[in-house]
Amino acid sequence: MNTANIETHVQPTHDERARQQFVSSFRKNAIFDMRQRMRTDYEDRVLPALLKDGRREPQRWQDVQAAMEAEASYRFYSSMRYNAQEMCYLSVQRPIERALPAMIDAARQIAKLNKLGGSLRLNPDLEVPNYVTALDVHLAPGCFHREYTADDVAQGAVVSFGGKVFTGQHPFRKRAGVVAESVSQWVRHKWPDFAPRRILDLGTTSAKNLLPYHATFPSAELYGIDVGAPVLRFGYALAEQEGVAVHLSQQNAEQTDFADGRFDLIVSSFFFHELPMKVTKKILRECRRLLAPGGVMAHMELPNEAAASAYDNFFWNWDTANNNEPFYTKFREQNPLQLCSEAGFLSDACFAQTIPDYASFGEERFVQFVRGEIAAPQHGLGGWFVFGARG
Repeated sequence: MNTANIETHVQPTHDERARQQFVSSFRKNAIFDMRQRMRTDYEDRVLPALLKDGRREPQRWQDVQAAMEAEASYRFYSSMRYNAQEMCYLSVQRPIERALPAMIDAARQIAKLNKLGGSLRLNPDLEVPNYVTALDVHLAPGCFHREYTADDVAQGAVVSFGGKVFTGQHPFRKRAGVVAESVSQWVRHKWPDFAPRRILDLGTTSAKNLLPYHATFPSAELYGIDVGAPVLRFGYALAEQEGVAVHLSQQNAEQTDFADGRFDLIVSSFFFHELPMKVTKKILRECRRLLAPGGVMAHMELPNEAAASAYDNFFWNWDTANNNEPFYTKFREQNPLQLCSEAGFLSDACFAQTIPDYASFGEERFVQFVRGEIAAPQHGLGGWFVFGARG
């Protein structure tokens, strides 16, 4: 059969495409426009009323939430954002269901041909941890791991296509892999003599934030691990059709089967805030074991509470109660430098900072940032928060 690009088998109807475009605009309005209007309402109306009433300005995010949770601006914003999140995935399900048999066949053939010399290792005996199975993380139905038929790729498609609707009108996520593009360029400019031989992406899902490392470090071997088989099958097919050899394996990052010091660069994107704290600490220790001497560990994550204002922490922690991300707030309470130090990295080799989005910032300004001449935008508004260490 003609495998073409595995994604081209998904052909939305006119009405389905119109629905997806609406949802993209709807979510952009909720996450950006209403976000700013809600903050304006807090600063111009809610906060002055608190001060006039003799109360002091909230110093903790919990105090901001207590002041805002009954306000119409917050309740409307919250309802809009929750529904927009669900609608991203719901809007892609029907076309994916129609295309699923063809996508499964394509993924099987691509894996069998293995034209580029990559690898796809699946482990049907792997026990998917309960912090993944207990909830549909991000409100994505089926999460990353559910399988409904043999050689299933449905969840890979749902997460991938739902993500495209999710970011369709996002001003700083106009193409797949912008996080990896930004982190890889930062690593390249910060350590110009660094040439990683092997790169590992934790929680890689469909590998969209692994593939950009090939463009930045074309001689490096690319590895990605995830507990979900469907996302790995889908991601492997995409990588092959992008012409990038990848080695994807179904593993729990808490304990992998890789040898000590196997990787020169270990990365992840929006990964650790989905984990219980004891698991986060265990995985960071595993990163220390896997990192080669002189290697770099760089995880893109949410800014910790100490790096943000009380209002911004109130905004970021919305996901804990509303987006099926129960460990979100607990992770943000931590000091990322301390987490890395406790995992065995030297304190003076650890880092935590916001870097610019490479695509929107541009090469010239990005280099100026690395030289310390200009600051990065706020995380989520043109910047990405990164923490890690040099081995």
